[in-house]
Amino acid sequence: MPSLWSGSRRRRIEAAARKIRLVAFDVDGVMTDGGIILIGSDLDARRFDVRDGMGVKMARSAGLKTAIISSRSSESVRRRAAELGMDSVYEGCEHKGRALDMLLDEHALRPEEVAYMGDDLQDLPVMERVGLPIAVADARPEVMRLALHVTRAFGGHGAVREAIEWLLNARGELRSVLKRIAGDD
Repeated sequence: MPSLWSGSRRRRIEAAARKIRLVAFDVDGVMTDGGIILIGSDLDARRFDVRDGMGVKMARSAGLKTAIISSRSSESVRRRAAELGMDSVYEGCEHKGRALDMLLDEHALRPEEVAYMGDDLQDLPVMERVGLPIAVADARPEVMRLALHVTRAFGGHGAVREAIEWLLNARGELRSVLKRIAGDD
């Protein structure tokens, strides 16, 4: 079986990766395992993987902007995005393609300059348009077929970190980012 990183596919992915200026993520099922704990009438809770937070930090260390495009609105998501210093948060997006348009306008980007990581059907309109669509290991089959990369990790279990490391490796920047974060620069 040929490697996914061989020949023309590898060159195509590396070329796409070098164009990326912003990485956007779905939340439920990507940054979390998809579970939502409802507490009382207005509170919800989500479990975020700390390794994924380091992945976002690595992306930002490489000079990439980061964003969230989520179907739901949640204080826990806004808090996590603020903790990670994410550049943009679009919540309550019934039509994620429209949110992508706003994100592109906000940062003066073209679709091919965006990587997006999703897991479910509502992510398809974004993934069809961006330069580097990425899926988590437990994504819907339709999402996996569209992705240029599928992580080994499930959503909420280090998939974001894995995808960022993969992206930075494809850009030839992983080693320098790891050195910078570890303070070996």
